[in-house]
Amino acid sequence: MTAPKPTNRTRINPKAQAAFFVQDYAGRTTIDGVQIVELKRFNDDGGAITELGRLNAGMHAQLPGFEAKQINYSEMEPGAIKAFHMHFRQTDVWYVPPCDKLLLVLHDVREGSPTEGKTMRFVLGDGKDRLVRIPPGVAHGACNIGQRTGRIIYMVDVQFSPTPGDCDEGRLPWDFCGADIWEIVRG
Repeated sequence: MTAPKPTNRTRINPKAQAAFFVQDYAGRTTIDGVQIVELKRFNDDGGAITELGRLNAGMHAQLPGFEAKQINYSEMEPGAIKAFHMHFRQTDVWYVPPCDKLLLVLHDVREGSPTEGKTMRFVLGDGKDRLVRIPPGVAHGACNIGQRTGRIIYMVDVQFSPTPGDCDEGRLPWDFCGADIWEIVRG
């Protein structure tokens, strides 16, 4: 990033001028096939409900073409990084409850994809209800940046098999995109 020149409105000292930059407010990078669905949360004086999806014979109404074949629940301790894993056939659909806060990093490793090599990085939970669809070939991982155990509820369209040859889950190193990808952005 290049430092913009301060205007004639206010002069700042050379040390501040050398460190000054304008935050990038441009649209975020997207990865082909990744879909984010904002969900509705219904509150009353006794609590709340969030509808994660309506299924008809396993087909998710808000995610065309996605058939849920297994639903999983996962927990992460504060500060834990679970990354990177990916699938060759399986699509994941993730949901993090709004009271939790996970940093999700997606990286497109699909050869020939229009977004090959692109990375998406954003927070799930943190007061919002939404689903994230992660297609096969997009490496994904999470870091619990909250203060307590973080939870993920996720649906997949391929049932898990631990049998070598049938297993569709593989791993890349946690720092495949650089260790700094997991750092909290300050500023």
